[in-house]
Amino acid sequence: MPFGPDDAWLDAECRRLLDFGRRVVHSIGGAAWLDDDGAPDLSRPVHTWITSRMVHVFGLGALMGVEGSASIATAALAGLRTTLRDPEDGGWFGSVDATGAPVEEAKACYAHAFVMLAGSTAVVAGLPGATPLLEEATDVFLERFWDDSLGRVVDEWDRAWTAPAPYRGLNSSMHSVEAMLAVGDATGDRAWHDRAGRISEMVVDLAAAHDGRLPEHFGPDWSVDLELNRDRPDDPFKPYGATVGHGLEWARLLLHVEATLGDAAPAGLLDTSRSLFERAVTDGWDVDGAPGFVYTTDWSGEPVVRTRMHWVAAEGIAAAASLHRRTGEEGFALQHAEWWDHVVEHFRDTARGSWHHELDTANRPAATVWPGKPDLYHAVQATLLPRRPLAPSLASAVALSPPA
Repeated sequence: MPFGPDDAWLDAECRRLLDFGRRVVHSIGGAAWLDDDGAPDLSRPVHTWITSRMVHVFGLGALMGVEGSASIATAALAGLRTTLRDPEDGGWFGSVDATGAPVEEAKACYAHAFVMLAGSTAVVAGLPGATPLLEEATDVFLERFWDDSLGRVVDEWDRAWTAPAPYRGLNSSMHSVEAMLAVGDATGDRAWHDRAGRISEMVVDLAAAHDGRLPEHFGPDWSVDLELNRDRPDDPFKPYGATVGHGLEWARLLLHVEATLGDAAPAGLLDTSRSLFERAVTDGWDVDGAPGFVYTTDWSGEPVVRTRMHWVAAEGIAAAASLHRRTGEEGFALQHAEWWDHVVEHFRDTARGSWHHELDTANRPAATVWPGKPDLYHAVQATLLPRRPLAPSLASAVALSPPA
């Protein structure tokens, strides 16, 4: 695309990121949490969401022809088939310790959505064991997490699937949409695309009702809870208030849903994408004396957690690129370029590799929420999404047009 870094730079940055993660495979299976130098942090559990994300990015690397990526993705995938899978009750633990014993026994939609994403990318990349993994993951998701009567997802169950937790959340819904688009593309089953469209309808309504600041937390009946975690607002998965990065991420995902469903897409996706993007930028970008996106705001748009997260900048880049592709409007191109400049100046770590995952309010490396550099998912996608169409989803798009 004719703005920001050129394709050659983006391709080189993608490969630099993948090189950083080459040591990710944990000795017990799955993917390790990486430290600032890309070494496995063995003091931390092996997480299903990190493992799934690393299967995804190295599956993309395999599709790009990056040497060694297929073997890394396959080894991490084996952890989803063995170490992280619950052999008694089915599904996947949130995490396990160095002996393989579960640390987080609860079965979370967030983690299971990423297993589906990993499985779909692995299928497209032709990795061994991918097809049965994806089949199991989609079966579990449909049985346990998809509420077809509402067109929404259940957030969490106990280990034995005896009762769902009362909490409902927009974060798991968001990553379910991403996974559903990918599964539909990998399998040819358009019912997954339709499910993504149904969740997107909810987001259209929420954005309109809350002036573009999406509520993240809900009760079991999907009643909005605007006060959850006010006492610990920087929670990495359930922060209080509006999450700027999720406004940007939803802005992009709604465009993917629109492009995928075409004439069958819900009404208002482009308008809502614009609304979410503009609200996130107005509330979140360069609002407190230093460039960067704040993490969260309250319901009037005032910053709450001012820490800068790398994933928010990455999603800003991807959302601006997607809106430029959809509309052709130059303003989005300028924002895309501006935010890449910000990433290169502040987040991109040329000394130790990858991107700093967190910066303080003066754009200095910090580690209050995200110590180390756990995974590559957001950064790698920021290098690829601007170079691909809005549909099909990323793995299928890379497979159709791998780098020359």
